[in-house]
Amino acid sequence: MPITDPRTAPAYDLTRTRRQRERDALAAGAPVDVLVIGGGITGAGVALDAATRGLSVALVEAHDLAFGTSRWSSKLVHGGLRYLAHGDLAVAWESALERRYLMAAVAPHLIRALPHVIPAFDDTPTSERTLVRAGLGAADALRVAARTPPGLLGRSRTLTAQRVSELIPGVDRSRLKGGSLHWDGQLVDDARLVIAVARTAARHGASILTRMRAEEISGSGARIRDVLDGGEFDVRARTVILATGVWTAELDPATSLTASRGSHALLRPESLGHPRAALTVAVPGERGRYAFALPTLGGPVIAGITDIPQSGAIPDVPAPDAEEIDGILAWLSAALVRPLSHADVLGTYAGLRPLVVPSPGNGAADADAPERTDDISRRHRVARRDDGVVTIAGGKLTTYRRMAQDAVDLAAASGGLPAGACRTRTMGVVGAQPYRTPPPHGVPMSLVRRYGAEAPRVAARALEDPALLEPLCADTARGLPLRGVDVVHAVMAEGALTVDDILERRTRLSLIPEDADAARTRVAELAHSLDPAID
Repeated sequence: MPITDPRTAPAYDLTRTRRQRERDALAAGAPVDVLVIGGGITGAGVALDAATRGLSVALVEAHDLAFGTSRWSSKLVHGGLRYLAHGDLAVAWESALERRYLMAAVAPHLIRALPHVIPAFDDTPTSERTLVRAGLGAADALRVAARTPPGLLGRSRTLTAQRVSELIPGVDRSRLKGGSLHWDGQLVDDARLVIAVARTAARHGASILTRMRAEEISGSGARIRDVLDGGEFDVRARTVILATGVWTAELDPATSLTASRGSHALLRPESLGHPRAALTVAVPGERGRYAFALPTLGGPVIAGITDIPQSGAIPDVPAPDAEEIDGILAWLSAALVRPLSHADVLGTYAGLRPLVVPSPGNGAADADAPERTDDISRRHRVARRDDGVVTIAGGKLTTYRRMAQDAVDLAAASGGLPAGACRTRTMGVVGAQPYRTPPPHGVPMSLVRRYGAEAPRVAARALEDPALLEPLCADTARGLPLRGVDVVHAVMAEGALTVDDILERRTRLSLIPEDADAARTRVAELAHSLDPAID
């Protein structure tokens, strides 16, 4: 496939001009069937589900797409092995199904199969080894029952000590007895999944409006404030779906949620000997809980994860504390020949999980609810308020599509909306193609990894200026390189309105502060040349 002419721009590109046009239409009183509040993966999924059922849709987000929890995940599309360990078969089954849909049809270009290794040492208890074998056997059964194509994920198996050390060179071989291997999905980038889902919703007619804050909501609409110009207006809707994650209580205090902080450290790959598989290590003294180190494509190793209750006000950008990072490093070091230290850390981040607290049915939190957030189920809950607002809460990234389906099902049934059947199980998002599709001639592989089938169009933005295909900064070599065409595409097609939108949510360069600082000036200059309003 040759590089295509960027002038053949599709109508679903998200631009500042489109935002203004659709904002003005809503402010003028144009009604919609569904108003979605929240631009994370769940809100974007709701917008896509509703739009593909033939409903008119507007999504409003106070910040940027993927601003909150959706960009702070472990980047895993996993089949629920953790939930099997906690006896939550329903969530494990739902996860296995949704993993299949995502990897086989919805976003195969953004997900690779990643092997996970659980090493066994001289001092690993027999009971733990037995539990691991049983869990992996159950996970295999779920994978098969979910009809996951064999070419996507292989079956689990036992490994020799030699094979474990080949996959995880930094493992402590002096105590190593062997190990177990299983497969799961890994996202190239969680924020990119949100962007792709939102743009696919736009392709089907949804209005995707960022920097629009919902000040008040009801079953028939919302009062919206445009964060860019301060203007306020009312949006009329036949139903409102609230998908604001850990911020749900701000607009729906009756929904009982608790926030759990999951913190991660980004490690230098050489600190673990450039692993070819994920390392999974049991957390001492905690049943069914594991720490992991996940290699990424040419980038850092993602290490985590904590599960700590978040107290107080919900921050816009959560941050891990030093004790959490110390804990992650210590857990992993127990399996390594060289202990990890903060010198091995390139960056850190934390995300807040919105967990539905068990309740007695009246909206108040149950006094017997578990204090440890790792004991709270990752199930989602959809509810309709007396005024007609539908709230979707809980869940996790892997199951966003099912969460969206359930929310639209309830909204359609309770609000009498003329909705067709759900279509999103087999519908590919923008860029969808098999993960191993080779790059067309003249298109860098990094663009294929980031944009899938849309990569030729992104590369075509360099037709008049070939320098746009070159990396913007030689110091940003960890992970997929940032090129000028990435910046152009972010501004011209993906709704980026600020430099931080580009660095933090379109390219993720900001995960390593040193890399973001090195590229910021060049990114700002290029972005401003395309859109003088960008700051």
